[in-house]
Amino acid sequence: MRLTEFWRRMDEHFGVGYAQSFAHDHVMSELGGRTVQQALDAGWEARDVWRVVCQVMGVPAQLR
Repeated sequence: MRLTEFWRRMDEHFGVGYAQSFAHDHVMSELGGRTVQQALDAGWEARDVWRVVCQVMGVPAQLR
C-alpha cells in the first residue's frame, strides 16, 4: 500500500481533520507504543499500520 492510499483511507474513516490528529496523538501498544506517524517514520509498512488501525479502531471490513 502506498502512503497516498493509506492517508486516503485514514481521511475516509476519521475525517480529513481528525485523521492527522489521530495519527500524531493516539499511541497504540500494537505499534510498539508508537503513534501511527511514529510507526510510519520508523519504517513500518503503511499496510501493516493500516491493519493495526483497523483492528484497534474497529474499521468496518468494507473499508479495510
